[in-house]
Amino acid sequence: MTRKGLRNLLPCKPLGRRHHRDSPSAAASSSSSSSLSLEEKVARAEAIVVKWDPESSAYAKITSLFYEDRSEARRFLAEVSDLQRAMLVFVAAAETARLSHPCLVRAQTLMQTAMRRLEKEFFQILAANRDLLDPESVSVRSARSSVSEEPDYDPWENSPEGRRSRPVERAAGVVMADLRAIADTMVLAGYGKECVKVYKVLRKSIVDEGLYRLGFERLPAQVQKLDWAVLELRVRSWLGASRVAVRTLFHGERVLLDHVFASSDSIREAVFADISGDAALKFLSFPGLVAKSKRSPEKLFRLLDLYDAVAELRPEIEPIFSFDSTAAVRVQALASLSKLAEAARATLADFESAIMKESSRLPVPGGGVHPMTRYAMNYISLLADYQSALVEIFADFPIHTPTPIPPFFFDTSQAPALQQPAVSGSSAPPTTSSSSEGSRRSAIAARFAWLILSLLCKLDGKAAAYADVGLSYLFLANNLQYIVNKARSCRLRDLLGEEWAARQAAKARQHAAGYERAAWGRVAATIPTGDVSAGEARGRMRAFSAALEEACAAQTGWVVADAAMREEVRATVRGMILPAYRGFYTRWEAALEDASTVLLSPDDVGNRLGGLFSGS
Repeated sequence: MTRKGLRNLLPCKPLGRRHHRDSPSAAASSSSSSSLSLEEKVARAEAIVVKWDPESSAYAKITSLFYEDRSEARRFLAEVSDLQRAMLVFVAAAETARLSHPCLVRAQTLMQTAMRRLEKEFFQILAANRDLLDPESVSVRSARSSVSEEPDYDPWENSPEGRRSRPVERAAGVVMADLRAIADTMVLAGYGKECVKVYKVLRKSIVDEGLYRLGFERLPAQVQKLDWAVLELRVRSWLGASRVAVRTLFHGERVLLDHVFASSDSIREAVFADISGDAALKFLSFPGLVAKSKRSPEKLFRLLDLYDAVAELRPEIEPIFSFDSTAAVRVQALASLSKLAEAARATLADFESAIMKESSRLPVPGGGVHPMTRYAMNYISLLADYQSALVEIFADFPIHTPTPIPPFFFDTSQAPALQQPAVSGSSAPPTTSSSSEGSRRSAIAARFAWLILSLLCKLDGKAAAYADVGLSYLFLANNLQYIVNKARSCRLRDLLGEEWAARQAAKARQHAAGYERAAWGRVAATIPTGDVSAGEARGRMRAFSAALEEACAAQTGWVVADAAMREEVRATVRGMILPAYRGFYTRWEAALEDASTVLLSPDDVGNRLGGLFSGS
């Protein structure tokens, strides 16, 4: 046996130096004793190793040692470990010339045979127990074992599911223990490389297959060329797979690896990087690639979904990929978050710009809710569901506005105090790490309020397109009330507060009052308030009837979209007209009924007014 062959067998760690030279007689005695011990160990190990040598036994070739006889498998490992220790003792006590001792050569040959057997057993156990060693099972088992257990009672184990699962868990525990015992023995004997090679080949395929089964497909480099419908399907697939991939697939592989190669930190690090590192990098680079796709407002919600998913999983990614060799995975998760945040900020700016640049000039029939209002408020209300992500995304990016915002627009009582946005050109201090969560939420609330104010300013310009002043007021009332209703029905209510909503609702009512004055003031003015002659009364009655008919005809098709506001406006208009007209009608009914003047009874007028905004 060569000295090089022996050194490859033994561990790399130096055995140390003797601080004094043994006497020739003592050295001879020690060498003789170690030779006898090694011969004894070789004889004992040879009996079981040769028995299970596939080259010398057809039975051993087709039979699994660990499956056939577990007690003999434990003895096999014990004898091999004893032989390894005896070889180390012999080498430590022997002179250089004795490294080719026939007994040591025989021991080395026997060790190689044993390692081939253990390598085969290691492969068979890994390959035959894929179901027991799948990452989900390992993760669940690890999660349950990590919880402090009551010694007397475990509710899960005493449940029907627990009773059915106990045999499976026990079987998995046995398999993992066997793998660890084999790995410990092979690594100690200097055959860790062979053991690791088998493990990596089988378990890397498990990781790759797991991602494939989860529906993960790596995006092409030219992601900008992908149709959004195709890209969105892939985003949905990734979102559905992300939690399983991190919490089950990668976590399960780390748990299994930590158990099997518990005796060597360096092996665990190298193997995990080879098995999961590249797959995790590809998986976690996906969100960053999506962030590079062509921007459009409808993509923002998928960007925020991806941001939420990565941010949620990042605290779990850190410990799973804690090795130095997997630092790139941790960096990739952070880089994807950064790219998603940047894309989200730019996309929201595009949305705000789209509101300000909306250029349709055709008035909405009947002064109803503008399509832009519906679109913008639906968008903003959906955006409010992502306030936690937006708080993080805009933490160091204070809002800047081209002009100062009226203070009353941000005056609320129930939402966190809204900070006034900075005017463009001035600098507002960025949110510091010591800022409270409340102040960061208030900054997001201010951003939402600014978006709505931008929409309202645009609606003011749309109102000018109506030739009828009353219809212009009605348009503003409809749209502002829609904004209020939408804000109260979603999480904007929590962000902006009820006080903010109440203020906007009061402004909507003011617009409605403007409609009432503009559309019905002239009709009300035809009803005399003092004493008039019979002739003047007849003229006033004709003027009232004509003005009422004209107003009703002009308002055919006008709408009040909100039911409560519709009834309120009808009631107000009736209050403006009916009481005064009833008094006038009662005073002159008898005098005018024989004349040619057509009299409208108060009930007739009430019915006409009650039909407002009904589409007829």
